[in-house]
Formats: sequence, structure tokens, C-alpha cells
Amino acid sequence: FVLVVALISLSFGGAVGLMFLMLGCALPQYNQYWPLFVLFFYILSPIPYCIARRLVDDTDATSNACKELAIFLTTGIVVSAFGLPIVFARAELIYWGACALILTGNTVIFATILGFFLVFGSNDDFSWQQW
Repeated sequence: FVLVVALISLSFGGAVGLMFLMLGCALPQYNQYWPLFVLFFYILSPIPYCIARRLVDDTDATSNACKELAIFLTTGIVVSAFGLPIVFARAELIYWGACALILTGNTVIFATILGFFLVFGSNDDFSWQQW
């Protein structure tokens, strides 16, 4: 039952985050769709960590370079996702109100992605690695 509630909560978080992104693009006073490039960052952000989890044996307790590189790359992708709307707003491609909505959507989406890895990332019977 707990996993079902977690899955519903994560899907709700993803929907709310995408709603903020779409509001930042599609409201009549903004009407610019450049911020949709942030969707690429949403897709790319979990990939380095997923690859590192497949390649690394979790039995040793010491840190390892592959996992740290994956976390570094993921951090770069997340920072880029937050920086792109700010660059668009500074270049006057989008309005600052749209930038605020997109940054709010980024926060919700990345919190949802983090929540997914926290809930389904353990190596128990029900794991995302089985998918």
C-alpha cells in the first residue's frame, strides 16, 4: 500500500511540475515556447546515475569514482536546467514571470525525480532496476 501511495504522489508531483512549465510557456501574456528545451534536461538527468548503478557493485562501502562522476554529471544537468530559463530571461526571450514559473516547475520535477530514486532505488524485492 505504501508503494502505491508513493507512486501516486510521484505522478502527481510530475503533473504539477509539468503544469508550471506549460503555464510559463502558454499563458497569453508570455506566449513563448523556448523554455520547453528544459524537457531535455528532465530526460537526461537520471541517465548518468542509472548507468553508474548498473556498472558499480554496491557491496563495497567506499566511495567510487564512477558513482561520483555520475553524481557530478547529474548535478551539471540540473544546474543547466535551472540556468537556461534565467539565460532566456536575461536575453529577453521570455519574461521574468515565465522564468519564475519554469523555475518552480524545475524544482517540483527534480524533487519528483529525487523522490523516485529514494522510494524505488533500494535493492529490495520491488526495485526500479527490475524494470
